Amino acid sequence: MSSETPASVETPETKASRASRKDDHVRLASAQQTEGPRRTDFDDLEFVHHALSGTNPELVDLSVELGDWTWPTPFYVNGMTGGTETTAKINRDLAIAAAETGLPMACGSMSVALDDAEAAKGFTVIREENPDGFVMGNLGAGRSADDARRAVELLNADALQLHINPVQETAMPEGTRDFSTWLSGLEDIVAACPVPVVVKEVGFGLSRRTLTLLADIGVQYADVSGAGGTDFLRIENDRSPAADFSMLTGFGQSALACLLDAPSEWTTETTMDDGVSNRVLLASGGVRNPYDVVKALACGARAVGVAGTFLQTVLDHGPDGLVDLVRTWQTQTSALFALLGAERSTDLTGTDLLTRGRLGEFARLRGIDATALSHRTDALSRRNQL
Repeated sequence: MSSETPASVETPETKASRASRKDDHVRLASAQQTEGPRRTDFDDLEFVHHALSGTNPELVDLSVELGDWTWPTPFYVNGMTGGTETTAKINRDLAIAAAETGLPMACGSMSVALDDAEAAKGFTVIREENPDGFVMGNLGAGRSADDARRAVELLNADALQLHINPVQETAMPEGTRDFSTWLSGLEDIVAACPVPVVVKEVGFGLSRRTLTLLADIGVQYADVSGAGGTDFLRIENDRSPAADFSMLTGFGQSALACLLDAPSEWTTETTMDDGVSNRVLLASGGVRNPYDVVKALACGARAVGVAGTFLQTVLDHGPDGLVDLVRTWQTQTSALFALLGAERSTDLTGTDLLTRGRLGEFARLRGIDATALSHRTDALSRRNQL
């Protein structure tokens, strides 16, 4: 969970306000997690069941290739928090679990760490507990290319998440409302950053148009981070009831909607003058269980980020509880792959999908061929016969 405001002259009051905001985000996000189940677009996607198409779970390989990276599982710990005493403990517990299970991990926004050396301890604890793991730093739009380099250096990061959160900023009392320089700023960071950049939303989705713009400025990794999980619009409304933006409730697209609507430059290999561009599409936003992971993979995600579910687990049960949950997810994900006849995650993009409800309506309005999605195995069989 992350938020960003432009760098400014720091005073004890603004430091205290920023720390309070980060702790508020965790508290309010946790409250959302404990409200019980709610229907999301993940519930509107179904697999056509083919009872004789399964495989042996022992043949399943959960590792995924993402450009130059190889991750041991198709899900990872997404960016959440950091920068205060409370959130430092959360990052420590997440890092311990990530080190034990091999999961890649992102931190929350590091803006506070760049502006306040004392707050940096809430992030460096990740590398202290997970020195050899795959770790992603995190900054928001509006920071400079130099800030990006400093964030990578502080965490010895393997990649840098850059979050774009205009809906959250609109509702945030401390937020910026000027988004006019964000695209050019992202381009500067992508060009100057010493590690790959992953551009992500914070729960409102990356549209087809946005993904095209990101491709145009050289972004190779994008996390669509759709609606349905932690609701940062609601969090900001809860923090400042007087400036109510609840009129925007439901704004944005889900992860599955964004994946199905993604442009071809993000879903196929593209031949460039200097070689082949293999862009990597990630997904997050409301992932509750391994079945949601598998659904996102079937819609084209190469890996799936999990935040709220993992956060609540470490809050309730500590790092050991998260280790147990991750191992259960790994076992269940392998079983689901086998049920669907997939030995690798990429095999899932050939499964037959039924889009219903709100997701089906989105597909119809955006011109997505739902019939073709439900007959992908037939198309694959015809190609194999040629």
